[in-house]
Amino acid sequence: MPRSDQSVRSAPWYAQGLRFRCTQCGNCCTGPTGFVWFDMDELTAMAEHVGLPATTFLRRHARKIDGRWSLNERQVNGQYDCVFLQRDDEGKALCTIYPVRPAQCRTWPFWPENLETADDWFDAAKTCPGIRTGLEGGGDFIPLKHIRIQRDRTPS
Repeated sequence: MPRSDQSVRSAPWYAQGLRFRCTQCGNCCTGPTGFVWFDMDELTAMAEHVGLPATTFLRRHARKIDGRWSLNERQVNGQYDCVFLQRDDEGKALCTIYPVRPAQCRTWPFWPENLETADDWFDAAKTCPGIRTGLEGGGDFIPLKHIRIQRDRTPS
């Protein structure tokens, strides 16, 4: 059965899916100053993971901005790294809270602003080798359904 004109028009540019594979470059965890938002469930998980009471975690690792909580950053080589970003001897990025990282981190690169247009996706590829790998035909195939799930979980 052919699709209606309406369903064709409403299909996103990435309806056929995208390819992506994290290269552990850490570029999504560093750069200009920014925000990594988290909610109270994520706070509980992160605090437990690092073995701290939530209040101590907040005091040591977060800042409140306009009523919301964001992870702290530290300046490293002129960039602002997430406080939980570490690098191994080969330069690979390691997240010390990876199993409990906030949704904002879990959903990269499938953020709404990266998916608005194909040009936005190409712009994100300029700093994300995992997207570039996908554009070159490598990486893991991510179907539309999974892209939408990630996109819709991203905090605004």
